[in-house]
Amino acid sequence: MSHTVSVIRTTTSSSNVPQAGSGFLDRGYSRSFTGILKPFEMLSLLIAFICVRCSSWPDYSAFCYFEVVTITFMILIFIFYLINVFRVYRMLTCISWPLAELLHYGIGTFLLLIASIVAVVKSRSVSGLVAGSVFGFIATFLCSLDMWLSYKVSFLTQSSGPYV
Repeated sequence: MSHTVSVIRTTTSSSNVPQAGSGFLDRGYSRSFTGILKPFEMLSLLIAFICVRCSSWPDYSAFCYFEVVTITFMILIFIFYLINVFRVYRMLTCISWPLAELLHYGIGTFLLLIASIVAVVKSRSVSGLVAGSVFGFIATFLCSLDMWLSYKVSFLTQSSGPYV
C-alpha cells in the first residue's frame, strides 16, 4: 500500500497578520468609490441630526426616533469605515465582512427611510424639521447605493462558473 504526498501552494498566507509591505492603512479603500461614499453618508446623517436637534418638535416620539436612527447609523458607518481603512477584517476572519456590511445597510436603510417619512409627515412646516428629513432622504439614497455596492461585493463577485 503506497501513500503519496502532494503539496498544494497558495498565494495567501495562513496567518491572520497582514503581510509585510502591505502597510497599516489601506489607502486604496479611502480612494475607492465606497470609501468616498461613506464620508458623504456620515455628513448627510450628521446634518439631518443637527437640523432636527436644533428645531422645536411638534411630536416628541417621531423626532426622537429620527435622532436615534440617524446618530446610530452614522456611528456604525464610521465603524465600518475604520474596519476597512485599518484592515481589521484581515484579523477577524470569523466574520464575513461584506455580508455584515450588507445586512447593516439593509436594516439601517429601511429604518432610515421610515424615520425620514415619519419626520416629513410630522414636521408641520417647521423648516429645520423639513431640512432634516430632506437630508434623511439624501442619506437614505446614499446608503441604498452603498448597500447595492455591498451586494455586488458579497454575491455577484463570488459567484463564478457557467451559470453566471
